[in-house]
Parts: sequence; structure tokens; C-alpha cells
Amino acid sequence: MNKIIIEPSKGWKVVDVGELWRYKDLLYFLTVRGIKARYAQSVLGVGWAIIQPLFTTLVFTVVFGGLAKVDSDGMPYILFSYLALWPWNYFSGTLSESANSLVANAGMITKVYFPRLILPLAAIFSKLLDFIISFIVLLGLLIYFKVMPGWNLAFLPLLLVQLLMASLGIGMILSAMAVQYRDVKYALTFLVQLLLYLAPVVYSTTAVPEHWQFVYSLNPMVGVIEGIRAMFLDRPMPWEWIWPGAIVAVTVFVFGLFYFRRMEKVFADVA
Repeated sequence: MNKIIIEPSKGWKVVDVGELWRYKDLLYFLTVRGIKARYAQSVLGVGWAIIQPLFTTLVFTVVFGGLAKVDSDGMPYILFSYLALWPWNYFSGTLSESANSLVANAGMITKVYFPRLILPLAAIFSKLLDFIISFIVLLGLLIYFKVMPGWNLAFLPLLLVQLLMASLGIGMILSAMAVQYRDVKYALTFLVQLLLYLAPVVYSTTAVPEHWQFVYSLNPMVGVIEGIRAMFLDRPMPWEWIWPGAIVAVTVFVFGLFYFRRMEKVFADVA
């Protein structure tokens, strides 16, 4: 009888893409399970993917657009804020889901071997359904306000890659930390709220003093949000706000991969 001995990785190791591909069926199963679990025994089901961002946008429109009179760069505030909430809700949702992915599946980790990276990946992919549904709502708003996207829309895949890399990179770091430090779970709620106001969701980047805009653009979500606004509203792409965040997103993604792999050997012991 042949025996396969699986030894823990040592040091900083790269991700075994071939191994991930061999477990693609598990990734698919966990992704579907995550979607079903989110809306299990829910009356409205996936309708919450429409209600939540839409009502948040309405609240922002009344509070920031109506009462606070926040400048929306000459566009209807409801459209201004929804174009930001569309990618932001995916980003914040993936942080919460991925950070808890290892702890929530501790039973699997301690009983059977599989690439642990599957868990935060499944958590991030399971949020794509909400992202797609929210995009349909965005199309409805564009039609209502008679706004036609320009040719810049061709850059949307690049911004989505930046969004995914930032989400997955931070998600891997948080999920690995959450196994050893359960404080991460409780601190994450505060962190997400803080990050909301550190991104141009309720205000424009032009409201930031010009000498601070480069530092501000190091936040990967700044370029994603402002780039999405520009392409859907047929405005010049703000590359000066996109490329700094893109470099940070790639850096965080690569570091997250190596950090996650380095911490894998202790997951089963402390999960």
C-alpha cells in the first residue's frame, strides 16, 4: 500500500498553481455552498444584493448629498455614490468573508488535507454573485439618468483585476492572522468602517488637498472607484490616481500569497 507523506512547508514558498487546479472541484463546491448559505431561509434571497447597496445609496444621498451638500463633480449624487458602492461593497464583503474563512472551516482543516488557499478563494468568489447583481442595478441607474459610458469602459477588466488583487491579498493576510489572533474578527468591523471613509465613496478625490492626493491614491480602492466613475460617465481616466494603487494592490497580493503559505503549517494546530 502506497503512502503519501505531506510535510509542512518551510520558509516563504510560492503557491502551487497545479495543486490548486487539482482541487478546482472543491473550490467550486465551497463557492456554491457559500452562496447558498448566505441566502438560506431568507425570504428575499438574492434580493438582498439589490436592497442593501440601493438603500445605503439612498441614505448617503440624503445625508451627504442633501444635508451636507457634498460635491459630486456635477453628477446626480445617487449615481455618484452608487458607482463607488458597487466596487466598495464587494471589497468590504470579501474582507469579512475571507478573514473568517479558515476559522469557520476549522473542522475541515484539522481532518483532511487540501490547499488551504481554497478557503479564502471560495469566500471571495462567492461574493461575485452579489457583485454581478449590483451591476445590473447600476445599468438601471445609467438608463434612468440617460448616461452613456464612453470607450474608457474597455479598461474595466484592468480595474476589476486591481479590485480582485487588493481583495484577495488583504483577505489572505487577514485570514491567516485570524487563525492565531481571534481579535482580527472583532477589529475587522471597525476597520471596514474606517476604510469606507478613507476611500472616495461619499466624496470625490478632488476634495482631498492636492499635495496629499498621491499619498491618498496609494489606497488601491481610490483608483478603482475613481476609474469606474470616469469610464461609466465618459470622463478622462484618472491614471494619476490609478497606477499608485495598482502597484500597492500587486504588492499586497504577492505578499499575501507568501505570508499565507508561510503560516499554513500552523493552521491545523491552532484552528
